[in-house]
Amino acid sequence: MKRVKWSQFRNDESAAVAPTIALSLFALIAVGGIGFDYARMAAMDSELQNAADQAALAAATQLDGEAGARTRATDAAQTLVTNSTLFSNDNVGSRAISVPTANVVFYVDKGKGTVATTDAEANFVEVTTVTRTANFALTPIVAAFSSGALDATAFAGVGSSICRTPPVMFCNPSEPLNNTDIDYAFSLAPGTGIKLVGDGSYGPGAFGFLETGFGTGANNLLRAVGYNTPPGDCIASDGVEIKAGLNASVMDGLNTRFDIDANGNSCPTGGTCSPSTNTRKDLVRGNGAMSCGITGQGWEQPDTDRYRPTSAAPISTTPSVMGLPRDLCHAWSDAGDCAATTGNSRIGTGVWDINAYWRSHYGSNYANQVGASPTRYQVYLWELEDATRLSATPQVGSKRAYSTPACITPGIMPGGSNVDRRRISAAVINCDAHDISPSDTDIPVLKWVDLFLVEPSFARDKCKSGMGCGTVYSQKSDVYVELIGETVAGGSGNGGTQTVARDVPYLIE
Repeated sequence: MKRVKWSQFRNDESAAVAPTIALSLFALIAVGGIGFDYARMAAMDSELQNAADQAALAAATQLDGEAGARTRATDAAQTLVTNSTLFSNDNVGSRAISVPTANVVFYVDKGKGTVATTDAEANFVEVTTVTRTANFALTPIVAAFSSGALDATAFAGVGSSICRTPPVMFCNPSEPLNNTDIDYAFSLAPGTGIKLVGDGSYGPGAFGFLETGFGTGANNLLRAVGYNTPPGDCIASDGVEIKAGLNASVMDGLNTRFDIDANGNSCPTGGTCSPSTNTRKDLVRGNGAMSCGITGQGWEQPDTDRYRPTSAAPISTTPSVMGLPRDLCHAWSDAGDCAATTGNSRIGTGVWDINAYWRSHYGSNYANQVGASPTRYQVYLWELEDATRLSATPQVGSKRAYSTPACITPGIMPGGSNVDRRRISAAVINCDAHDISPSDTDIPVLKWVDLFLVEPSFARDKCKSGMGCGTVYSQKSDVYVELIGETVAGGSGNGGTQTVARDVPYLIE
């Protein structure tokens, strides 16, 4: 046998890497262990967060402000959805992820500034899961034995939306200039006339539209404003997006509710733009005329005997044609003098010339047929109760006035499942306080209110010809409305569902 010399053994390097590998095994196992155990910990964290999210959403669905809301919310957080962890191995005897009652906390505001102490105040809920642990398999080699106690927290509320209403907003006419109070009150009495101005500005009393996600362009907005069933998404009842621009043609969508189809294209294809059954207005139409637009053998002001008061006092004459009029302080000129009484030129007093209206249509002064001091909306509904009250078609020269649809027949009778086409819901926004500009998003809504469309948007002047006849009484961009009251989603215009509310829980954090 060949002898191995010491010098050969001493110089042999064939296994020199073995000690290095042996020494590095601890580090290699630690790195692999960290990857394996971190993945377990991350997966368990996701399980906990998912459980917290689902529990918070379940709890939020119960926050209706009614008695027992917090108890129901806590029960929902704990039992409505069952969540389990497959990655914890802390030997607690159950894989279920529970939510202790003490870990369900209710808040008044989204900023968590005030804890809710009553069911009525509970608007938001924060849920924290029980703690769980992942015991590591490999990283104990580097003295890391477990993830430690882990939990997850979620915060949720309920977002409300209003559906089946045109995307209309207006700036709080009561808001003073340079106001900084985002909660400045809008507290007008039902029956008050409001002059909304669509001049593209966002000052008090300005009129505009909201984004619905239906599409861009004037035609899509016209569909949303004019269709019997507005297309597009439901509109958030608390945070809205302002639609940029105010195209004059869009105003024609509102006028379809009065049986006016400007230029024959006020209702884009794909939907129906019906008028109300009661379309009584201060406009006339030529006998046998084929046009349903404005002027051009279509709807126009009567040649004589227009309702054109010269002061904020009832008139003694009887107009030949008359629709429900503006408040007296708004009716006698484009500017009016409402500010002298209400402190604001856009806000009326709720007092209108009912005697002139009654003489024009029923032959004598008002005698409490609808009750004492009725609103215009109450008179409108009273007229709908008896078809004979709307049957007259007074002749003025070669033209005729109509109180029911003559162009887009037969119109929609409010009630039952039918909406009231002269009643719309609109968002009231403190535009100065929020410094509103076109395309702003997530703008808080002060409140939603129902408005009665008193008259068509039309450029009215004093008379047909002669001295002073060019005096302006209203602008084409004006929308004159009467306040009905605060919107009750699911409420009715005259028995029919006017708007639909959808409450959806959402995660905040």
